[in-house]
Amino acid sequence: METNAIQLRKVNQEIKNSFKFFLKELKPKDKILTPFNVISAIIILVGAVLLVIRFAYGLGSITNLSQEYPWGLWIGFDVVTGVAFAGGAYVITFMVYILRLKKYHSIVRVTVLNGFLAYVFYAGALLLDLGRPWNVVNPIIGNSFGVSSVLFLVAWHFMLYMIAEFLEISPAIAEWIGWKKIRKVLHSLTLAAVIFGITLSTLHQSGLGALFLMAKPKIHPLWYSEFIPILFFVSSIFAGLSMVIFEGSISHKIFSDRLSNESKRSHNGIILSLSKICATTMFVYLFLKLIAFIHGQNLSYIFSSMGAWYLVEMLGFVVLPMILFMTGLNKVSIKTIKTAAALTLIGIILNRLNISVIAFKWYEPVRYFPTWMEIEVTLTVICAEIWVFRWVVSRMPILSDSPHWAKNQDIEHEEENIKIKEDSEKWKVSIT
Repeated sequence: METNAIQLRKVNQEIKNSFKFFLKELKPKDKILTPFNVISAIIILVGAVLLVIRFAYGLGSITNLSQEYPWGLWIGFDVVTGVAFAGGAYVITFMVYILRLKKYHSIVRVTVLNGFLAYVFYAGALLLDLGRPWNVVNPIIGNSFGVSSVLFLVAWHFMLYMIAEFLEISPAIAEWIGWKKIRKVLHSLTLAAVIFGITLSTLHQSGLGALFLMAKPKIHPLWYSEFIPILFFVSSIFAGLSMVIFEGSISHKIFSDRLSNESKRSHNGIILSLSKICATTMFVYLFLKLIAFIHGQNLSYIFSSMGAWYLVEMLGFVVLPMILFMTGLNKVSIKTIKTAAALTLIGIILNRLNISVIAFKWYEPVRYFPTWMEIEVTLTVICAEIWVFRWVVSRMPILSDSPHWAKNQDIEHEEENIKIKEDSEKWKVSIT
């Protein structure tokens, strides 16, 4: 009885300590009244009011969405574009954990965190666009599964990929709290989560493009192609890596005090390497677009107003940044590469909005245009994501080094893997 009482007191003390720890971590660590905090707080408060109105009175109360235009800015930007920007997570994890390119190890956590938050916030924005948001659980609970719809696959991919990315980032959470045993278990699951996540991500990146295959009569021929799923997948590679360059450059300045020595030392080298991958994949994308253009016999459309707009997208935001990436790589100009990354991100936004909004039903005399309230809600989602990202990075070992006990666990894990591999080789020799 006495032993049980002692154990119970220890458990209660641990709970109290954990509660105090979380309360302490909730307190702001930087200045509160900064220009960004004030402006973003106003945006979030206004957005929260608009969301209350939206869910109380329906989509028509704050949007221009209708039966003719059921998808607008919230799908075109928040989901279709946002998921492309999150593509850096599966590319970087593939290079680090599958190809064993250790030079990118210093950015893997921050990239996965960005990807995870993008899916939570941008894919979560789907709820805003659903007339009956409670039906979002249907693909999961079996009530009207909708297995014949591409959205069924996209919904499951999103859900499972968010779980996989959470598992990938979970060792950092365990290190933050100090859960040594749990961290060891979570770290052992990382490789399996990465493989699972990469498989899912490659499928749903193209799956989003497959959604538009069913809208052939409604999308302008210059943007419609049977290659849309492949184009979405390929563009997600350079879009995601451009976001890594863009976001990494900002984080490098804002969170400079939290950067590990490895991160500071390898920053420029990583940017140069990523620029090479971006330029290569953009060339592949451009080649595929050319094939689609010739296959669709779309030359006659070039001399129209939509054709001029198409050339702006292709020349200004694909060809130009591709050249800038190559120029920055050859001249070792980080500034040029950052400019190329920014132009690439604008180009991805333009491309996704062209397909889903601008070039959608281009022939109609009265077309969809987002209200200021739709734009405000989109800004709210972006600001909320930045706040959460900043809170996590300021507290968890995302950009900074892991604690020594975590590094020791990793060393032990590597030694165990080497021993298992050696024993396996010996066993193979013995049976042969």
